[in-house]
Amino acid sequence: MSLLTCLEIKLATKSWSLLIWKSELAEPSIRDAFSLCIQQGANRVIVSPFFLFPGRHWHQDIPSLTAEAAKDHPGVSYIITAPLGLHEKLVDVVNDRINHCLSHVAGDADACAVCAGTDKCRLN
Repeated sequence: MSLLTCLEIKLATKSWSLLIWKSELAEPSIRDAFSLCIQQGANRVIVSPFFLFPGRHWHQDIPSLTAEAAKDHPGVSYIITAPLGLHEKLVDVVNDRINHCLSHVAGDADACAVCAGTDKCRLN
């Protein structure tokens, strides 16, 4: 599934439904995921692109596809967040992943949940 849809989160004192968008090539579509959020009771939707940098998708595709999806649900508000970018915490996550993999290869740590059982985290 390309979207992590309709996760209930708390932002300040308001409940929103979160739709994380990764690719237009996989299912469900933004329209389907947006509708699913509404079917689950959302009246506000956050569309959060799972990209490092803004590009055509963020500037054009996501706003257009989200606006089309919202037309089917009058009264529902939505926001499209900025892509992940090079936020310092994201840099920390990447650094932690690299350090963990290096520790695993050195025999000092177990494989992470992503690599466990795959034999992917190894020196070649």
